[in-house]
Amino acid sequence: MASFHLDMWDSDVMESVRHKLGELTDLHGLKRIFKDARKDKGQDDFLGNVVLRLKDLHCWSDQWYLLEPRTETYPNRGQCHLQFLLTHKKRTTISSRTQPSYTVHRHLLQQLVSYEILQHQAGSITWDGELSRHASTVLYLHATQKDLSDFHQVMAQWLAYSKLYQSLEFNSNCLLHQITSIEYQWVQERLRPEQKAELAESFQSLLTYGVSLIRRFRIIFPLSVPRSTERLQSLLRVLVQMCKMKAFRELCTLSPDLPGMVSTALKSGTMEWFHMQKQHLKPMVKSMEENGRALSRLLVEVVGDLQQCQKIWNKFFLNTFKLNLFSIAFLELESLVAEHIQEQLHEIDSSMSKPTAESLFQLYMNLQELYRMKDFLPKREGPLALRNFHQWFKEAVPQWLQKAYTIALERTQRAIQMDQLTPFGEHNKHSTSTVDLSTCYAQIVKTWQQLSWPDPEEAFMIMVKLVEDMCKIALMYCRLIKERAEALSLSEQNEGEAANRLCIVVNNIKQLRLLILRLPLQLDWAQLEQRTEAVIDPQQIQHTLHNQLDSTVSCLDHEIRDVVQALATKVGPRHEEAGAEGKNPVPLCISPWQLEKGIARHIQELSSSSDTQEPEDSIIPLMKFLESELQYLNEHLVQENFNSLLALLWRHTLAVLSAAAGQLGSSTQHYKKLHYALKSLERCFHADGCGLPLETLHTAAFLSLETHLALCSSTSRKLIQKYFSNRIQQQLDTNSEKYGAVTIKALYRPSEQKLHVDVLNAVNLIPLDSNGSSDPFVQLTLEPRHEFPEVVARTTQCKRNELHPLFDEAFDFLVPPEKCRQEGACLLLTVFDYDTLGANDLEGEAFFPLCRLPGLDADEDQVNAGQVPQTRLPLTHPKPTGDEILRLLESRKGDKEAQAFVKLRKQRAKQSKETE
Repeated sequence: MASFHLDMWDSDVMESVRHKLGELTDLHGLKRIFKDARKDKGQDDFLGNVVLRLKDLHCWSDQWYLLEPRTETYPNRGQCHLQFLLTHKKRTTISSRTQPSYTVHRHLLQQLVSYEILQHQAGSITWDGELSRHASTVLYLHATQKDLSDFHQVMAQWLAYSKLYQSLEFNSNCLLHQITSIEYQWVQERLRPEQKAELAESFQSLLTYGVSLIRRFRIIFPLSVPRSTERLQSLLRVLVQMCKMKAFRELCTLSPDLPGMVSTALKSGTMEWFHMQKQHLKPMVKSMEENGRALSRLLVEVVGDLQQCQKIWNKFFLNTFKLNLFSIAFLELESLVAEHIQEQLHEIDSSMSKPTAESLFQLYMNLQELYRMKDFLPKREGPLALRNFHQWFKEAVPQWLQKAYTIALERTQRAIQMDQLTPFGEHNKHSTSTVDLSTCYAQIVKTWQQLSWPDPEEAFMIMVKLVEDMCKIALMYCRLIKERAEALSLSEQNEGEAANRLCIVVNNIKQLRLLILRLPLQLDWAQLEQRTEAVIDPQQIQHTLHNQLDSTVSCLDHEIRDVVQALATKVGPRHEEAGAEGKNPVPLCISPWQLEKGIARHIQELSSSSDTQEPEDSIIPLMKFLESELQYLNEHLVQENFNSLLALLWRHTLAVLSAAAGQLGSSTQHYKKLHYALKSLERCFHADGCGLPLETLHTAAFLSLETHLALCSSTSRKLIQKYFSNRIQQQLDTNSEKYGAVTIKALYRPSEQKLHVDVLNAVNLIPLDSNGSSDPFVQLTLEPRHEFPEVVARTTQCKRNELHPLFDEAFDFLVPPEKCRQEGACLLLTVFDYDTLGANDLEGEAFFPLCRLPGLDADEDQVNAGQVPQTRLPLTHPKPTGDEILRLLESRKGDKEAQAFVKLRKQRAKQSKETE
C-alpha cells in the first residue's frame, strides 16, 4: 500500500579533543567523552520516523504527528509538525483555453452541486448546500491550480448556486453565505465588464424568480409539506439581503422597489389562486341549489386561506417587508367574492325551493365569517364590497324562519308522543319532552345568533317572529302534554300512576315557564333595544315583545294553577287498608277524601274534640295526614310547584282555622287547641326553610288569626296584663298633650322594697266646670290589681280652679321588685275634676311602666333621689268603643274578675272625650 515515509535525525558535527576538553566541567562530562570516542566518526543520531498512508492524506492538511522509535529502549520520541499541500498538473482542455478560470470553476461547481442534489432521496429541498469531502477536494485543487482568489471562488459559487436554485430548488439559506462573502470582499474594479454583466444578470434573474415564487407561495410552500414556512422565510431574507448588497446597487442600474414588487405579486397571486379555486369547485349541474353549495365550499376555502395568512404567513411579510399580507389578501378576496356571489345570486326570489334556501343559509353564514375577519384589518379606507351582503338574502329570510319553526314544532310534537310522563333521571322530576323542548328553543336562539341581521329595523321584525313562534310552541306544548297525561291515565286506569303523571305535567310546565323567562337574556333584548332606539319607539318594543312574553307567561301560570288546584282537590289520603296494615301510605289521584277536604275534616275534628284533651294530642291526626300527603307531593313535584301547592293549601288552612275560631261561646281550651294547631302548621309548612318562606306564611290573615287566637286562649288575668301592656305602648307612642300632662318623679329603693313617687304638677288641663276651670286631683294606683292586691289607691289634694295645678306630694308603695317586672305592671295616674254633687269627671290618665323605674335593677340604693329626672306624661283618654281584649273579657260572663275590670274600663270610656 502506497505510503509517505519520513525519518528524523540528529546531525552529529566533528569537534576536536581540545574543544571538548574545554567544555569539560565534571566527571560526568568526562564519561561522555569516552563514550563518544567509541562511536564512528560523523555518525548521526536517529530521533524517530512518521509513516502515513497516501489515501488518508487530504489536499491540504496541517497537524502534529507522533515520532515512532526503532527500538523500545527510548519509546517516547516526541512529535513532528507537518503541513501538506497536494497539487497536480494536467493537460489543458479546450474550455480552459477559451474561458476564464472562474467560469470553468463555476461550471465544475454546477456539476458537483447537481450531483449532490440528486443524491438526496428525500427531495432537493432537504439539501443544505454543503458539498461532500471529495467534491470539496476537487474544487480546492482546481482553484489552487488556477490560482483563483477567494473573491472569484465566492462569485463562482454565487453564479452556480443562484442559477441552480431556479431549476433545482434547494434550501435558499446557502445563498446567504455567498451574499455575505461578496458584500464583505466587494471591489468593483476587480471584475472585468463581462463578469460584472454576468453578476448583474444573476441578481435580476434570482429577483424575478424569487418574486414569482412569492406570487405562488400558496402552491410552492404548502403547509402540508414540512418546513414550508422556514423555506419561505429564508427566501424572503435572501431577496432582502441581495437587494441591500453594494454589488447589487452598483451593477443594477434600476434599483427595484422590492416591497412594491412583492405587494403586486401577492395581489396577482391571490387573484390567480381565487380563480383556480373557483374553477375547481364549479358545480357540474348549474342549478340554484348546486350553485349555493359550490359557493359555500368556495367561501370555506377563502376563509381558511385568510386564516392561514393571518395566523401563519403574515408575520414573515411584516418582519421582512413591512407588508400586511392579511390586508392585501383580504381586500383582494373580499372584492372578488362579492362580485362573484352577486353574479350568481341575481336570480334569487321568494319562490325558491327549500333545498335552495338551506344552501343559501349556509352561504350566508360563511359570508358572515368572512366579513367578520375585517376586524383584523389594521385600517380601512372606504367601504368594503361586502358591507351590505345581507340584503342579497332578504328574500330567503322568511323561509329560514319558517324552517326553524317547523323543525321545532315537529320535534316537540314527536317528543310529547313518545313521552311516558315519568322522570328521566333518578334526581329529576321532569319527563323527556322537556329536554327536547329545551333543545328546540336553543336551536331557535342559535338561529337568531347565526342571522345576526345588521339592519336594526329588520332585525326587530325577525325577533318578533321568533318570539311569536316560541310562544305558540309553548302554548301548544301545554295543551298536548295534558292531553297525553289524560290519554295515558285512561288507558292504564291506575290512580297512583295518574297522580304521578299529574305531578310530572305541572313540573314540565314550570320548566317551560323558566325557558320562556330566559329568552330576553338569551336573545339579548337589551342589545336589540340599543340598536333600534333610533328607528323604533321603546313603547313599541314593550308592546310587541315584552307584552307578548308576559301574556305567554301569564297563560303558563294559569295552567300551573289549574294543575296545582287539581292536585289539591284530587290527590287524596292513603288507603285505609294500607294504613291498617302498617304499610306506607299511597295517595290516590281521585278519591272521596280530597286533600283540601281532608285538612278541613281534621281541623273540624280537632275543634270539636273534648276540652280535656291536650292540644299536643289533638293535633296528631292532622299532622300525620299532612306528613303523608306532603311527603308524596314533595317527592313528585319540583320545589317551585311544591311551594305553589303549599301556598294554596296554606290559604285554605287559614280559612278553615278562621272559621273554627269564629264560633261563639267557645272555651279557652278550644282556642288553645286552635292556636297550637296554627303554630304547628306554620312549622310544618315552613319545614325549617325547605318549604314556604316565613314572609309567605305570615300573611295579613295569618297575623290577624294568630293575634286573635293568642288572645282567646289566654286567661283573664293574662288578658288584663296584655291590656295594660297595650296602654303603656300607646303612652310611649303619644306625643300630643291635647288633654294636658302630668309630671312626676319615680324611684325604687331595693333595700326597702318601696316605690317612691313624687307628683309634681299637671299642666294644660281641659276645663270641665261651668266657670271655665277645673278642680283637679290625681289618683295613683298600681295595675293590674291582681298583681298588687294589697296596695290601695292614693290621691293628692284637690286644687281648686286650676288648669295648671302644682301638687308637689310624695307617696310610697311597698312593692316587691319581681312584681314591677311583670307584664303590664304600671303606675296608673288618673287626673279627675272633683265634683261635689255628682261623679268626678275624667281629665285624663297616664301609664308609667314599673319595669323602667330608676333603681329597680340596682343591688343597693345607689340612685340619689335628687338625681332622678322628672318624667312628663301626656294625659290620654280611652277610646269609647273599647278594644278586642275588653270584648273578650266581657264575653266571659262567669268570670267576676273579668267583669269587674270591664265595668271599670267602661266607666272611664263613658267619660272619654275621644271620638271614633
